[in-house]
Amino acid sequence: MLSGYTSVIAAFLFLLRAVCGFFTMLFLLRLLLQWRRISFIHPLGGFVLKLTNWAVLPLRRVIPSVGGIDWASLLVAFLLQFAFFSVALSLPIMGTPFAPLTLNGITEGGWAFLLFVISLMGLIQQILYLLILLLILQAVLSWVNPYSPFAPVLRQLTAPLLAPIQRILPPISGIDLSPLVVILLLQALLMLM
Repeated sequence: MLSGYTSVIAAFLFLLRAVCGFFTMLFLLRLLLQWRRISFIHPLGGFVLKLTNWAVLPLRRVIPSVGGIDWASLLVAFLLQFAFFSVALSLPIMGTPFAPLTLNGITEGGWAFLLFVISLMGLIQQILYLLILLLILQAVLSWVNPYSPFAPVLRQLTAPLLAPIQRILPPISGIDLSPLVVILLLQALLMLM
């Protein structure tokens, strides 16, 4: 019975992580699109707007975009990670609750700070995953369909990451290895986290 209960919790956490991760990436993609000043008229921009307007537009009344950064989207992305980790850390796992860390000398304020830090690290991980995904999509599209309507958008989104590497490592026989180098560096950052 205990293993069945644990399986249900694991499945619930998997689904919750997938949903929170998907929407976190959408809000982060909205932030990137606005930061890089990419038109939302594009199909990708329209998709992102339709799925994120419900949370961003009400927050924009209170939190404006400053310095080209969509702070409302960033806040919602962080809150999604915070909500996920709040639920994940409070559910019993393997028959014992994970939350009794509070009984081992961590005060409520310390628990809130720990949850804040874990959520912030989760947000940074999601940013790194999104960048890796964008780089992989750009690399695949450059080989399969370089004239796709998504290719210019992906190039604009990944240009700040690739430009420093491209200055050091120019294309070899027409093949640009900079996406591979950046993906490896981002993977190394993920491993450090």
